[in-house]
Amino acid sequence: HKCLFYTVYSPDMPSRLPIQDIFAGLVTSIGTAIRYWFHYTLVAFAWLGVVPLTACRIYKCLFTGSVSSLLTLPLDILSTENLLADCLQGCFVVTCTLCAFISLVWLREQIVHGGAPQWLEQNQQQPINGVGPQNEAQAVVNGGVENAVLDQPANAAAENVVVGENPEIQEEQVDEEEEDNEDEEDAVVEDAADANNGAQDDMNWNALEWDRAAEELTWERMLGLDGSLVFLEHVFWVVSLNTLFILVFAFCPYHIGHFSIVGLGFEEYVQASHFEGLITTIVGYVLLAVTLIVCHGLAALVKFQRSRRLLGVCYIVVKVSLLVVVEIGVFPLICGWWLDICSLEMFDATLKDRELSFQSAPGTTMFLHWLVGMVYVFYFASFILLLREVLRPGVLWFLRNLNDPDFNPVQEMIHLPIYRHLRRFILSVIVFGSIVLLMLWLPIRIIKYLLPNFLPYNVMLYSDAPVSELSLELLLLQVVLPALLEQGHTRQWLKGLVRAWTVTAGYLLDLHSYLLGDQEDNENNANQQPNNQHARNNNAIPVVGEGLHAAHQAILQQGGPVGFQPYRRPLKFPLRIFLLIVFMCITLLIASLICLTLPVFAGRWLMSFWTGTAKIHELYTAACGLYVCWLTIRAVTVLVAWMPQGRRVIFQKVKEWSLMIMKTLIVAILLAGVVPLLLGLLFELVIVAPLRVPLDQTPLFYPWQDWALGVLHAKIIAAITLMGPQWWLKTVIEQVYANGIRNIDLHFIIRKLAAPVISVLLLSLCVPYIIASGVVPLLGVTAEMQNLVQRRIYPFLLMVVVLMGILSFQVRQFKRLYEHIKNDKYLVGQRLVNYERKSGKQGTSTTPPQSSQE
Repeated sequence: HKCLFYTVYSPDMPSRLPIQDIFAGLVTSIGTAIRYWFHYTLVAFAWLGVVPLTACRIYKCLFTGSVSSLLTLPLDILSTENLLADCLQGCFVVTCTLCAFISLVWLREQIVHGGAPQWLEQNQQQPINGVGPQNEAQAVVNGGVENAVLDQPANAAAENVVVGENPEIQEEQVDEEEEDNEDEEDAVVEDAADANNGAQDDMNWNALEWDRAAEELTWERMLGLDGSLVFLEHVFWVVSLNTLFILVFAFCPYHIGHFSIVGLGFEEYVQASHFEGLITTIVGYVLLAVTLIVCHGLAALVKFQRSRRLLGVCYIVVKVSLLVVVEIGVFPLICGWWLDICSLEMFDATLKDRELSFQSAPGTTMFLHWLVGMVYVFYFASFILLLREVLRPGVLWFLRNLNDPDFNPVQEMIHLPIYRHLRRFILSVIVFGSIVLLMLWLPIRIIKYLLPNFLPYNVMLYSDAPVSELSLELLLLQVVLPALLEQGHTRQWLKGLVRAWTVTAGYLLDLHSYLLGDQEDNENNANQQPNNQHARNNNAIPVVGEGLHAAHQAILQQGGPVGFQPYRRPLKFPLRIFLLIVFMCITLLIASLICLTLPVFAGRWLMSFWTGTAKIHELYTAACGLYVCWLTIRAVTVLVAWMPQGRRVIFQKVKEWSLMIMKTLIVAILLAGVVPLLLGLLFELVIVAPLRVPLDQTPLFYPWQDWALGVLHAKIIAAITLMGPQWWLKTVIEQVYANGIRNIDLHFIIRKLAAPVISVLLLSLCVPYIIASGVVPLLGVTAEMQNLVQRRIYPFLLMVVVLMGILSFQVRQFKRLYEHIKNDKYLVGQRLVNYERKSGKQGTSTTPPQSSQE
């Protein structure tokens, strides 16, 4: 049964609440609001004022380098100068310190769960009667046997025609294990007593208390949003933590590097780089890492085990931090600068121009080059992932697989020595730099030789251009590129091209088995691989288990790549691999030539019909040409897919697609043309014109610019609508999006979406204009007043609408307060009754007598 709840009030409840009751409830709610306002103001002042300001003033005090600043630090913290700037800078400092703290905690978890390096983990907890060294030695022997067994097929593969890969890596791992074992066998027995003492300390630690404390401490309680004042203690601890981290991770390394640079006489070179603080700090960290490893060796020499482990962990932290800076900061920066240097002739620029731009804005220049380098590295990694989907597993054994679940870059930073990282970094720089030379510098030289008038690209902005650069940029970013990038066909086409090239190269050079594998071998090895993998894992897992640590060591010690497939090795294999590399380089060169010339040429030709001989920014011509080429290829592929179905089916498909394109064009004209134009014009009249144009001047409106801005506003409004609560506009947009282009419903879109939105926008534009130009002159006011009304009626009506919304919200809040007061004083309870449509209106005012007796 459908049911309904009726509220039951006391019989002595008046028909209207007395004024004193309403006033008392209002005063109580206002008092509660004021109390919450004071509390949240205190919370905001503490977290957004005291914490950042204290962090910024302490940071400046430590880096001034004078003793007087330390003495005047309390007065500097209370100073009111540059409050906003110091708060913003302090927020950045606090963010950096919190990120450093979180990174340290996370790195500790990585060391605990993944295991520390073997040179550090020499005071493990040993079993009774000294069984540990024998077990560990046995595990190492098993690991060595595993590598030896895996090496045998690799050595015998030349005779049996089927080979395994990367024997050099296996030999390196065996050598490293032998070196580490020689050190471990001497130190394990010495560390047994200290390990047992540490184990006793670990046994006294109760994890349940920490878990209970973590459950009690929520974000609301920590930040003070629960109404308590416990957050003041957290504010104190955050300020102390900021000070400690600034002192340890910024002050000490900076001054170590500063004294070293001054002592070596490199101060002028560092100052010329415009990044003196950053370079000095990195030098300090490098010297700190060298000092820590030297002290670690001395502590191991004099057998200070606890000091040795502490120094080793500190060295790991500094080493991982420097490697992260190199991987994420330095390497993309090198790639970005190398890309810029190799493409100078494409933009008719010189190194002198880049030097001048760096001198004028060093931070912006370095950031842009870093961003370009990051984009290049990202797309290169994406292309490698696509190659792995096509090629035989094991071909790209020399490149790390980012999709491998066993791949953990932080664990590699922790375990692998510095020389391995340095060798990998140099190899990456050589590979990436060579690809830039092959795909950018050499094609530019060929284009300048074959097509002298094609280059340079036009990237200068002209103020006398017939089309606004801002409008074109917004059009490109909001319409063209998303429509191109959101299509999944581009990746499939690229994957198909790579597969076709691989098959062609494999059959030309007799490397089909090496590149793509043999189907019959894959089927035969499907049953053998689990057994071999099981035997390999049995050999690799150490006897003394450490959970995740043991598993990670097994991963590091295993021989062949994951998912390796054998292949048939033809005669003169090195020569064929060399020819394959040459063929690949020629293919990349031709592809780069096509990508650098065809889209720009097509875009210039199309733009010439619109803009004539005026030069357009080459980014827009390239985007236009790329989009046209994509549409052409898409149309050709669709027609090729339809060809086997016959002429009648093709005509039917063309008819269906023509009808769908006509519907899409009508919808695009309404939703992507009329609505953004009206929206941009309304925004111009309400916001832009009153702020920018004085009353004694006439505003000029550019429909093209208004439309481009309206596209941006329409996308923002649609996104906010889809993220907001459920109402009719959100329902309609979701329905249109769910239908898609193939099932487009023109009648539904026009009736439910386009007509209401366009009507509201037209009324918002026309009603104020009619009032200002038609009604106001009839009142006989002066010309100045008419001009004032015409110019200010749009923002005035916006203010009226906002005030009406606020008033309606306050009325609803007052009704809720009225109901709350009435329920608090006179509510007896609620009664559940059957829902009856006819008597529903009567039941709200009167209560049936039989129901009151229940």
